[in-house]
Amino acid sequence: MNDDSADPVPERRPVRRLDDATVASVAAGEVITRPADVVVELIENALDAGATRVDVAVAGDGTDRIRVSDDGRGMSRRDAELAVERHTTSKLAPGESVSAAETLGFRGEALASVATVARLELRTNDGGPQGTRVVAEYGPGAARTEPVGRGRGTTVTVRDLFAETPARRESLGTSRTEFARVSDAVSRYALVRPDVALSLTHDGSEVFATPGTGGYDDALLGVYDREIAGRAVEFDSVQGVDSGGGDAELALSGAVVQPSITRARRDHSYVAVDGRPVDNERLGRAVVEGYGDLLPDDRAPIAVVSVSTPDSWVDHNVHPRKRDVRLRAPDDVERAVESAVSDALSTADRRGADDLSMALDDSLEPLSDAESAFDEVAVIGQFRGLYLLCEREDDLLVVDQHAAHERVNYERLREAVAGETPTSPIDPPARVELTPAQFATVQASSDELAALGYDLDPFGETTVRVRSVPAPMGRVAAPESVRDAADAIRDGSTPEVGRDDLLKDLACHPSLKAGDELSDERAAALLERLGACENPYACPHGRPTVLTVEEETLVRGFGRRGTRMG
Repeated sequence: MNDDSADPVPERRPVRRLDDATVASVAAGEVITRPADVVVELIENALDAGATRVDVAVAGDGTDRIRVSDDGRGMSRRDAELAVERHTTSKLAPGESVSAAETLGFRGEALASVATVARLELRTNDGGPQGTRVVAEYGPGAARTEPVGRGRGTTVTVRDLFAETPARRESLGTSRTEFARVSDAVSRYALVRPDVALSLTHDGSEVFATPGTGGYDDALLGVYDREIAGRAVEFDSVQGVDSGGGDAELALSGAVVQPSITRARRDHSYVAVDGRPVDNERLGRAVVEGYGDLLPDDRAPIAVVSVSTPDSWVDHNVHPRKRDVRLRAPDDVERAVESAVSDALSTADRRGADDLSMALDDSLEPLSDAESAFDEVAVIGQFRGLYLLCEREDDLLVVDQHAAHERVNYERLREAVAGETPTSPIDPPARVELTPAQFATVQASSDELAALGYDLDPFGETTVRVRSVPAPMGRVAAPESVRDAADAIRDGSTPEVGRDDLLKDLACHPSLKAGDELSDERAAALLERLGACENPYACPHGRPTVLTVEEETLVRGFGRRGTRMG
């Protein structure tokens, strides 16, 4: 290659300051990356203004139009004009540090950031005889202001989001995906702030609404359904902690849904700190730990936990989108959350949750893959409707009948989906309420769900009619299992992983449950089927199906000196 073919060296350009419009656009990008970000900012502004009612209306995926209306304090004409300018706020006193903000965090340029990437209209009134209308579009230029009729409160309408930043608009997900994110955001605030009436409307149809009564069960009824609300246990407690500089108190409130109703994903547990929903891994784990052994394996609870901390215990400004917080004493807060959840559940129905102690300690070991199948094993009894007691030569085998049946169901279902999946019709069709995110997944994955045995029809904004369900080995799955099916598909890092998770969940639903009595013949048949599985020693979720108790363990335990005949 000669020099003539080489690319010319680009001309060096001098370093220069960006103009105000470009700086504003970059700054907005740190805050507003999708329609849900706009909704969060506007809801938090409404709550900070003392609103008791917030109505959110979205057209399409939110880029066409978002409108958030509240009955809060509203603004004067001068405040409204300043609110759309950069670096303005009503949330800090002169000379006050950002960390001292007592609102839902500090971001003084939220409205200005929105106005940089959209057409923004603000209608507001602080209780005077006349309201104010402010219009700002695509940058920090002068806004148009005029008087308008409006009662006390504020309405913000955002149109044509990202119309002049096409790269950002093209980076968004599908319309259903973006609306699902909006719905998730509104749901979080509706659940952690049951004292505020929140509603969400999509393309003119109401998706959900909460009454603002202050009851967490009422909020759960609005966002979920009557079954979940009816199984919710509310709690309200104060726990003292040693903060290192003296005693302090944490106030905790919320509701935990009893473990008879669970979900496949953990995103149905909502945690708020000082009124802000957060995705804090430690606090989310504390909610699950509070359930202890009440949760089935690989299942997640439905719960709402709100924590109020002492002054200066929380920094709300450590995450770019305010989804997490920094806690002054995270260990104390984590323990308090776990304790509050555990105490609440202790007042609920804990039937079947008593620990089974066999006093065999480390002598209980899972059978290894090197063991043969169970053709030489004899069933000799059943314990508590949970375990099959079996004899194999000199050993006692204990088989978890649910885990064993789940393994059998999983492998048969996995084989069945390679061909035609057995199904069972539901007549009349059952109506199942989904979250908006689940509904979006069902709509986007209809072919995959049909291949697994679900015949579904949309029925309203977030409801489906279930006409048929999978029926592996003649055990009919519940219509409500479509929720877990949607969660499993949504949670899969790849379509294959999501599909396999779905099969595991489907295998669980029709499997034997605690307390199911088995005849000797059925118990023997289950053991025979388990022994024919590709992996008979673990359920699809990794728990052992069989434990072995060696005769020597019994000899030591009973103080015998000889063999079993001694």
